[in-house]
Amino acid sequence: METWTNYFECAVIGGGVAGLCLAIQLADRGNRVVVFEKGRYPFHKVCGEYISMESRPFLESLGLPLSEMALPEINSLGISSERGFMLRHPLETGGFGISRYSLDSHLFTIALRKGVHAMQECRVTGVEGNPTDGFQLHTTAGVFASKVVCGSYGKYAPQFIQSDENVVSRSGDQNYIGVKYHIKTDLASNRIELHNFSNGYCGISKVDRDWYCLCYLTTARNLLENGKDVKQMEERVLCRNPFLKHYFTNSAFVHAQPLVISNVHFSKKQTDSGGIFLLGDAAGAITPLCGNGMSMGMRASKLLAEQLSLLFDGKQTYVQALKNYRHAWNTTFGARIRAGYHLQKLFGKSLTTDLALKFLDKTPRLTTKLISLTHGPAF
Repeated sequence: METWTNYFECAVIGGGVAGLCLAIQLADRGNRVVVFEKGRYPFHKVCGEYISMESRPFLESLGLPLSEMALPEINSLGISSERGFMLRHPLETGGFGISRYSLDSHLFTIALRKGVHAMQECRVTGVEGNPTDGFQLHTTAGVFASKVVCGSYGKYAPQFIQSDENVVSRSGDQNYIGVKYHIKTDLASNRIELHNFSNGYCGISKVDRDWYCLCYLTTARNLLENGKDVKQMEERVLCRNPFLKHYFTNSAFVHAQPLVISNVHFSKKQTDSGGIFLLGDAAGAITPLCGNGMSMGMRASKLLAEQLSLLFDGKQTYVQALKNYRHAWNTTFGARIRAGYHLQKLFGKSLTTDLALKFLDKTPRLTTKLISLTHGPAF
């Protein structure tokens, strides 16, 4: 019998927020964990970089010293239409801003301190095996073996992940691109703004380093119709919104070129594939107007860590863990994702968005209720 020196109880494919949070929790419970990350920390990612306060106790429980980091606390919301109307509303739950560059780097350091084995600049090229006999992971650094495999690889599924077409719904699913800059601007540090333009949304809020994250999502068609030229699209499409024109004209851009990702879909996917547990964007990405994708990934990591702990302790079978995690995920996120789909239909179109915002401005209790659907309780 071959002896595996690279054997782990849990292998995590992808070292983003959800993957690192899962690895830290399992390592805290004494499990042997490996994380495979194709990049090298620290690095930037396309992300809105707003985290709901619901996640703060969880992050602090992992060892992130948020109270010492002097991060901006966000409790005010502004949503604008392309026609120049701005809805202003308080954020009762609120959130805080931190760049992915900083957040992932801190979580990575904590994971190493907890004993997580991290494989940086390492791609997983294939996974073989099953829940009964265990799994073998083929990577650019060799072959590894693990009892459990978890996919936290983000929005792009690797070829060895098979989608269940009975679960994955592409009905009306748009193909988006995501673009992110860090800027220095005059927006109040406690405020997050969401600006609508034709077939897209742009969020702006403060993060660490005295920077602001400006991140937008729009349809791939918008880019194609502008000759695949991001700058031209910003000038011709985004800057029709006077608020966005102000930020693009009067802000100092930290880096001249943005980060860009393509083929982004916002849909419920699946919580497992071939015995591999999925979390974060790999299991389902929330629509832009709901935000809170990072909080969703963190909460999913906690749900999965609880089920895997029961599995490792022999208190449930692998099949039971898959089933119980799927149920917990759907119970926790189902309503939030459905709310996002319905809200998205109101925005991204000039007249519809303008009318919707003016109506919500006159019905603050309804606005508060809708916002509450995009935030969860503290965990």
